[in-house]
Amino acid sequence: MSISLTIILIGITALISYQAFNNRELFYKSAFHPASIKEFGQMSRFLTSGFIHASWGHLAINMYVLYLFGDILEQIFTQWLFSPAIGRIVFLFFYLSAIVVSDIPSYFKHQDNHGYSAVGASGATSALVMAYILFDPWNWFIFPPVPGVILAVGYLWYSSYMSKHGEDLIAHDAHLWGAVYGVTFMILLAALTQPELLMMFWERLMEGPRMPNF
Repeated sequence: MSISLTIILIGITALISYQAFNNRELFYKSAFHPASIKEFGQMSRFLTSGFIHASWGHLAINMYVLYLFGDILEQIFTQWLFSPAIGRIVFLFFYLSAIVVSDIPSYFKHQDNHGYSAVGASGATSALVMAYILFDPWNWFIFPPVPGVILAVGYLWYSSYMSKHGEDLIAHDAHLWGAVYGVTFMILLAALTQPELLMMFWERLMEGPRMPNF
């Protein structure tokens, strides 16, 4: 039995983050820094920033979310939507592209701001969570204890508000656009490969609330 891509991504991210904790030069060269991308063409920062984190706590939270929702979506891609080989490729593309796409709005917003930088896989993990919610919108989350669709609406509102008004140094733009990308990617993927999934998404949403199962 082959090891899952989710576990491989967690291992790679943890290893690179650990190295960056102890090597500040690696940390600063890998961080998402829009001004450096604009001035020096360092496009790799769009991707490398998703594999380093600011602290052990930051790393642990993102890797826990990746473990929970990445594993579920990887199974959906490899056992339901595609063959195992193609599914792994699509899942990997989804995760890596979410890291990049979630930072694009921040690039245009902060490209002349030399004081702005960001790190972490939050954009990608936000995309995973939102993609999962399409498949089971009324499943209750343990924390916070609300159905997925309610969490999604609240998360999008909060991220949008904080991206405009927040001053807490958290990359709320990446959270917001990662979440939007997750929903958009999954809807487009369904439309192109299995259009009947779109009806399933709608029907499950229309089922309405159910009692929590925890």
